[in-house]
Amino acid sequence: MLNTINTRAGTVGDAFLAASRQAWLAGLGAAVVTRDWAQNEAGTVLRTLVKEGTAVESRAIRIVGDQVETSFAKANALWKQARDTVTFTVKEYADTAVALVKQTLPGTSPKRVTAVRKAVRSRKAVRVAKAKPAKTRSTRVVKKVKRAAKRA
Repeated sequence: MLNTINTRAGTVGDAFLAASRQAWLAGLGAAVVTRDWAQNEAGTVLRTLVKEGTAVESRAIRIVGDQVETSFAKANALWKQARDTVTFTVKEYADTAVALVKQTLPGTSPKRVTAVRKAVRSRKAVRVAKAKPAKTRSTRVVKKVKRAAKRA
């Protein structure tokens, strides 16, 4: 029985050694064939591959460029739509506010509205008077400004 185990172990070991040697020889053969191919035929094959790669690259760039252009067009359309929506919404709110003010203001007295208008005008007159040099003001304007300043 011991002889049978030893014989089988030797056969398996020889098979492994033979297989590894065959793999080594196949690698050497592949290296030699590759070297011969690179020396004789590789130039034309590589030029052909470069031409094919250039064609594929130009198509890819064109496709990507078209997609980017389409994306910009979509983005611009969305931006315009958003701007129009915001403008419309703001106008609607402004119209609503004006309607609300028109409904509530008639309840206030006209004297109060007139007083507010005069106050606004007098403040504008004071600003204008302060902006002008003293020599160019007439006496009447100076008196109006002083009166407006006393009221405010």
